[in-house]
Amino acid sequence: MATTRRSYKLGNYDLRVARSYAGLGLFTDSDIPKGQCIVEYTGRILGPGEDDDVSGRYLFEVHSRRTIDGTPRSNTARYINHSCKPNCEPMIHKGRVFIFSKRAIKAGEELSYNYGKAYVDAYIKPHGCLCPKCRPATLAKKRRAASKAL
Repeated sequence: MATTRRSYKLGNYDLRVARSYAGLGLFTDSDIPKGQCIVEYTGRILGPGEDDDVSGRYLFEVHSRRTIDGTPRSNTARYINHSCKPNCEPMIHKGRVFIFSKRAIKAGEELSYNYGKAYVDAYIKPHGCLCPKCRPATLAKKRRAASKAL
């Protein structure tokens, strides 16, 4: 059971930041129908070359000349974790990023979207994906590797 850290009322939905398989995650306390805008990914806008000077994992590339640095904790969408079988998807509209539901999401579910191949290859794959779809296989692989090391 997830422990509530912070709760938010965004639009029509009650969201909360709580413990997750990946540290902290964003959960809904409301049912969310398919195709609904849930939250906007916000932060400082970085221009060309500026994203090279920022270290962090909360950079969301809108296009080649615009990246959003979503590091501030006021960016509620930063708590949405990666999943290989997500229930949300980001959509870019006029240089802004909005997170929409891909399917109906029930109260209590964690929100997730696919971070994309480049991010997964750089940050997730080296440690093994822990999303609900991949977690059993990742843990089994780590157990096998540990037993071979003995």
